[in-house]
Amino acid sequence: MPSDPKIRASDADRDRTAALLREHLAAGRLTSEEFNERLDKAYAAKTMGDLDKLLEDLPGIDLYHLPDHSVDRRRGGGSPFGLPWLLAPRGGTGISPAWRAAWGSWATVSLIAFLAWLLSGHPGNLWFLWVAGPYGIVLFGRWLSHGSPQGRQKRRK
Repeated sequence: MPSDPKIRASDADRDRTAALLREHLAAGRLTSEEFNERLDKAYAAKTMGDLDKLLEDLPGIDLYHLPDHSVDRRRGGGSPFGLPWLLAPRGGTGISPAWRAAWGSWATVSLIAFLAWLLSGHPGNLWFLWVAGPYGIVLFGRWLSHGSPQGRQKRRK
């Protein structure tokens, strides 16, 4: 914050102070009553000095500090269908963007072939399966063997 306490506070400054107060409440440094009182004062503050007074007895914290890798944000199996091994065969936390694109292209091609089959009027001939089947089998096999969707293995150094 600026060193001159007479500078007028902006809405962003008030929001930043409110976010800091929320963090201090979550850390247990403020009671609910103190938090509500300071939050009301933060949104009524006219100057940066008014905002500084609300935080002067609290330690400084960095709102932009990113969590470390030990924080697991995906709980409960990691997969919407309960099959984490299917979405992340490499033991990762989710499907990569390259694999999403690969499976999306397979689904699109298969859907187009199926719709073309429906419109062709030949219900006995299931030719669309010859398009979707081999493409899907090759893609699924590459996925299970930890290959890349482009067909190139990443070299390990």
